[in-house]
Amino acid sequence: MTDDIAVIGGGTMGVGIAYVAALAGRRVHVVEPDAARAAIMARTVETTLAGAVSRGKLDAGAAEATAARVVRVETVEALPKGLTLIVESVPERMDLKRDVLSRASARSPQLLATNTSAMSIDVLAESVRDPSTFLGLHFFNPVWSIKLLEIVAGAATSADALAQARTFGEAIGKETIMVRDVPGFATSRLDFAASLEAMRMLEDGVASADDIDRAAVLAYRHPVGPLRLSDIVGLDVRLEVARALEAAHGPRFAPPALLAQMVAEGRLGAKSGRGFFDWPA
Repeated sequence: MTDDIAVIGGGTMGVGIAYVAALAGRRVHVVEPDAARAAIMARTVETTLAGAVSRGKLDAGAAEATAARVVRVETVEALPKGLTLIVESVPERMDLKRDVLSRASARSPQLLATNTSAMSIDVLAESVRDPSTFLGLHFFNPVWSIKLLEIVAGAATSADALAQARTFGEAIGKETIMVRDVPGFATSRLDFAASLEAMRMLEDGVASADDIDRAAVLAYRHPVGPLRLSDIVGLDVRLEVARALEAAHGPRFAPPALLAQMVAEGRLGAKSGRGFFDWPA
């Protein structure tokens, strides 16, 4: 057995999870088959660490050691067996997640988790060898800034697995909440209630995107407005999750036409350079 962990997927969420785990002293194997995306991941880690050094949060030696603990591998099958934890963090597509989780399960980790904001843990558990060791770990973007970690228990998740997940969350500096496997869990339903309504307000011409967000920040002390947050998360991700929540809970979570139109046009938010706001490279 080993204290090493793995993250499958080197995108926005995957790199954040890898970063906080490496910062906490864990060696992290990141599965990322795409070389260009792996290079972006490495630059993101280096840039974030450099920012921490410049703010006096880390010294240069600690930053260098943290970066060295993030190791890229190209395939799930290249991961060592018996890792303490594997976190799957690939896009929110059921077929993709089930395939990746099946392959990850074959590596016999002590704990296997999916980073999903809405998908059923019980349905995903059908693809793993031992559902008692499987659960949801819902991280929030940016992972290095937001302290919350939502732990989602499936019907078969053991008490020991939940305890391990809570211990891991505490080790990487997160505060945890425990929720059961209901579509949207707790946080996504709260988040989408605000973000989808903000999009409808923009559609209806109630106010500009900037003013809608300023209202949320100034009146309710949100750290960032719902439209800017949607850009950060990715409007394609927002659309997929909204559709899943609509299927589970009805029309109150139906995605606004504006959101579907923006995704169709390739306006995906920060990652494409343009969403509700412009995002310079």
